[in-house]
Amino acid sequence: MNTHRSRCCDGIKRRDFLRVGALGVAGFTMADYLRLNAAEPVKGKARAAIFIYQSGGPSHLDSFDPKPDAPVEYRGSFATIPTAIPGVHFTEHLPLLAKSAKSFALLRGVSHNIADHSLGQKYVTTGNRPLFTLEHPFYGAVVNKELPAERDLPPAVGLPFSPHGPGYLGLEYACFDVGVSPRLGQRFEVRGIDLGKKRNVRQFEQWHALRDDLDRLAPTREVDRLAGGLDKFSQRAFEIIRSDRTRDAMDLSLEKESVAREFGDHTFGQNCLLACRLVEAGVRFVSIVSGGWDTHTDNFKRLKDDKLPELDIGVSALLRALEVRGLLDSTIVYVTGEFGRTPKISDRGGRDHWPRAMTCLLAGGGIRGGQVLGESDARGEGPKSDAITPDDVAATFYHAMGIDPAKEFQTTGGRPITLVRDGKILRPLI
Repeated sequence: MNTHRSRCCDGIKRRDFLRVGALGVAGFTMADYLRLNAAEPVKGKARAAIFIYQSGGPSHLDSFDPKPDAPVEYRGSFATIPTAIPGVHFTEHLPLLAKSAKSFALLRGVSHNIADHSLGQKYVTTGNRPLFTLEHPFYGAVVNKELPAERDLPPAVGLPFSPHGPGYLGLEYACFDVGVSPRLGQRFEVRGIDLGKKRNVRQFEQWHALRDDLDRLAPTREVDRLAGGLDKFSQRAFEIIRSDRTRDAMDLSLEKESVAREFGDHTFGQNCLLACRLVEAGVRFVSIVSGGWDTHTDNFKRLKDDKLPELDIGVSALLRALEVRGLLDSTIVYVTGEFGRTPKISDRGGRDHWPRAMTCLLAGGGIRGGQVLGESDARGEGPKSDAITPDDVAATFYHAMGIDPAKEFQTTGGRPITLVRDGKILRPLI
């Protein structure tokens, strides 16, 4: 069923619109109808989130959804290992996550039809199919707007940068991008946090210069809103870069060396540690971009020697550290790429883009761990039965955060837009 056809352009289902009309005839008002819909309020357990984006699209068959009984040109060269969940196997190169599988939920058979990196990235980082006429906001921007942090802490941080922008919410809800990644055993210095460097002062002054340029433009509603958002963002940035709490949270030298080493001697693991420290300090949302998953060639060597061990060490250490610090119950961790990769191995020894099947990992924040939801077919070519969509995962994520996925926002031009237009909450996860 094409759900787009059952809705008006503002996201309201036509059958619901007709129902409102029928209720009106019976003496009910729109307010009565809204109260009916609000009878079961969103009660999310999560108070913070860590979003890990695997840029390039990880191979589902060579990580969380192996097919050992498929022909060799599909299953590849990796062996499989059992996990803590009976009957569930991962690739042999994820031993730590296999042991800790009861601490997270795995989604298999997640599916869509966008095989382009940029458009796929927009889809999975917003929970809405990309449109040419509208830029949907990144998860971090929505959390920034709905669950703001304290004034001297960044509400949302990108490590080293955010995979998507604030879209129609406007610049004032953009994430604060760190721009660099930490290294094990090295003091972590962040440009824009330490005002002792002249170039950082210049960067801050550039915000005001741009604000002045906007002021000189012909006044329009859109320019006024952009300028206002820019001004709010820059003022907040100034408060943050003066904050001792922000600097201390980002100073990994304050972490015990034994703990820091558990995250591995690579930038992804150290970004996971930094994300944990930021959440512990009170930051609401942290995103981590892990690149290098676009394995058109040398798929198995690159995964074995680099990407899978880093993922295994970093994510397992992150979940363990959050648990030890009493933060896992209140912090949702979401791991995804923009799509999976072709089940059949190419002549180049790689796998190409394949959005029909992929996996996602969700943990903490009220998510029920120790389960696998969804299933792909025997060769990992698509869902075995009903597909899970990025929209469904987004609706579930927002619900866990206490944000109504059906909430209506407005664009900078005043257009009403439903936060997640087509997603359904995956109830077995909550």
